[in-house]
Amino acid sequence: MSHTIPPRIALLAGDGIGVEVCDAVRTVTDALQSRLPRCALRWQPLPAGAAHYRDHGEALPAATLAACEQADAIFLGAMGLPEVRYADGTEISPQLDLREHFDLYAGVRPIRALPGIPAVLADPRAAGIDLVLVREQTEGLFHDRRGTRIDALGATDTLRITAAGASRISRYAFELARERRSKHERPNVTLVDKANVIGSMAYFRARFLEVASEFSALGHECAYVDATALNLVRRPWTFDVMVTENQFGDILSDLCAALVGGMGLAPSADIGDRHAMFQPAHGSAPDIAGRGIANPTAAILSAAMMLDWLGLRDGDDSMRAGAALVSDAVDAVFAGGHCLPSEFGGSSGTRAIAAAVAAQVAALPMPGAG
Repeated sequence: MSHTIPPRIALLAGDGIGVEVCDAVRTVTDALQSRLPRCALRWQPLPAGAAHYRDHGEALPAATLAACEQADAIFLGAMGLPEVRYADGTEISPQLDLREHFDLYAGVRPIRALPGIPAVLADPRAAGIDLVLVREQTEGLFHDRRGTRIDALGATDTLRITAAGASRISRYAFELARERRSKHERPNVTLVDKANVIGSMAYFRARFLEVASEFSALGHECAYVDATALNLVRRPWTFDVMVTENQFGDILSDLCAALVGGMGLAPSADIGDRHAMFQPAHGSAPDIAGRGIANPTAAILSAAMMLDWLGLRDGDDSMRAGAALVSDAVDAVFAGGHCLPSEFGGSSGTRAIAAAVAAQVAALPMPGAG
C-alpha cells in the first residue's frame, strides 16, 4: 500500500443508495478540504457490486482490486441487490471478498446516541449510549461461507476459531478501550460468546482471558450472547467495547444501531494491519434509491473514521482534527434542529443533510480550540 499525499481513496459506490450517500460524503470532505487543506483526499471511483455483476459477470473486477491494493484507504457506499444473486442463492457481497483479501480482521462498529435524534428507548440514560462493537471478520461462522457441505441429509458449515484470530481481535479491543479511556468513565471490554454450549466459543474465551491479563489496568468481563442481547436493550449505556465472533457481531451490530435510531446513523470500519475499508453499515436500500431521501449520516461518520485512521497511520494531527470536526458538525446539525431525516418523520433529504453538515464544517470552531 502506498502512502500518498493527498491520500488516494478507492471509492466503490456500489448499488442502490450507495452512489447517493457517497456523493454526500464528497460534499462534506470538499468543505473540510477548504477549511483544512491538509485533509484533502483524492477519490478514485471504481466499479463493483451487484449491478456490475449483472451487467458484466463480475462483482469485483481484477482492476478494481488492484487499485484498492494501491490506495491509502477504501470507501464503500453499499453493495447488493435482492434480485441479483450467485448461482447458490447467496447475495453479491464484494465487501466480504475485500475483507478476506486484505485480512481486515477487525470490524469496528461505533454506536453513539446523537443529540437531537428522537430517542428509541424511554430511559433518559439512553442519551449516554456510546459503545463500540468489535467483530472478528476473518473466521467464525463466516469462515466457511463458500465451503458449505451439502449431502442427502442436509447442509453443514464450519465455525472456525484460531488462536491467532481470537488473540489479535481481543488485543485490538483492549487497545481500543485504552484509547477511549480518556473520554469514557467505563473502560471495560466485554467478550460476547456462547462458551457454555459451543466448544469453539470456550476456546475463544480462553484466548481472550490470556490477552486480558496483559491489560490489567482495564476492566473486562465475559457474557453470553443471549444475555447480552437482553442487556443491550435494558441498559446499553453500561457497555464500552464489546468483542465477539463474526456471526454474533453481524447480528448484534444491527441491534445496537437500532438502539440509537437505525442503520442510517451507523458507521463502520474494517481494519487490518496494513489496509482499511470504511462504509456505512446499512444496505443498498433499492426501494428508496434515486428518491433523494437516503440518510447519509452513517456514510459521513464512516468518512470521519477514515480520516481518523489515516491520521493515526501517518501521525497527522490535522487529519485527526478534521475527523473530529466532521463528527462535531454532524452533532451540531441534529442538535440544532437544522435537519431531520425521513425515517424520523422529517423532510430532510440526502443533499440537504450533506449541505448542512458541510456548512457546520466550515463554521464550527476547531475541536480543542479554546
